[in-house]
Amino acid sequence: MKQVLLVAELALREATRRRLVLVLLALSIIFLGFYLYGVHLLHNRLTERAGDLGLDRPGRSARVAYGSTVLFGMYLVNFLGGLMAVLSSVGAISGEVESGTIQSVAYKPVSRGAIVAGKWLGFAIVNLSYVAILSIGLLYGSRALTGYFPPNPWPSVGLIGLTVVLLLTLTILGGTIFTTLANGIGVFLLYGLGFAGGILSSIGGFTNTPLLIRLGNVSSYVMPSDALWKGASYYLQPQEFLQFGDATRGGGNPFIGTAPPEPALIVWAAVYVVLALILALLIFRRRDL
Repeated sequence: MKQVLLVAELALREATRRRLVLVLLALSIIFLGFYLYGVHLLHNRLTERAGDLGLDRPGRSARVAYGSTVLFGMYLVNFLGGLMAVLSSVGAISGEVESGTIQSVAYKPVSRGAIVAGKWLGFAIVNLSYVAILSIGLLYGSRALTGYFPPNPWPSVGLIGLTVVLLLTLTILGGTIFTTLANGIGVFLLYGLGFAGGILSSIGGFTNTPLLIRLGNVSSYVMPSDALWKGASYYLQPQEFLQFGDATRGGGNPFIGTAPPEPALIVWAAVYVVLALILALLIFRRRDL
């Protein structure tokens, strides 16, 4: 365990040395500033319309507009979190193998398993912190500007975090097998597969096509990232959204879900992470450096 923590600390130092942490913080500030400025403009516009109607504040319909902006903002958090998970760790192992720097660590009294687990832990801390900063800033920034807060956002943040850890683990696993370029391409293709399956499932539900629904369900277990987001979006939507989705079989919207995530899916995603990490440990132990 001490070796794992040591490698995790080295990974964090390396991220700091490469200014990865500073870049993430800068991007977070830029994204939040841009997003919250848009929310500010929306709130001002709705307030002006309410004033024209003789109201003191925006009416109930404004809740739908605020809910839409928060939902879209968290969708971007989910996307950016996944993107950062892959890009930040894509060369964590394969890059050092290709450059030969991994040999300076692997031949010291540090096991190969500790190298993989430590790098996974270090990058998990960086990326989960990134998601937490974005989520908290977005949710409470919107609340400060509009007074609106999603019904139950914390399960949503947790599911986004699980998605980020899943993509990170798959990237670490790919780094023990493929080159850096092939690893990045492969993980993004899996990410795209999950998104395509989500679209098929949404279309199948809207058109009542069982085959499309089954294809979407299969892809969600091959790559659960999109299904996890659909579950996360459920907790972010006001009741008006959910009622509309129920009345229209999900509304045909491929970007949001109208039902809570199935417990089996969450359990499978967690098992997926554990299995991928174990496989990465086993493969790297036997890899020729």
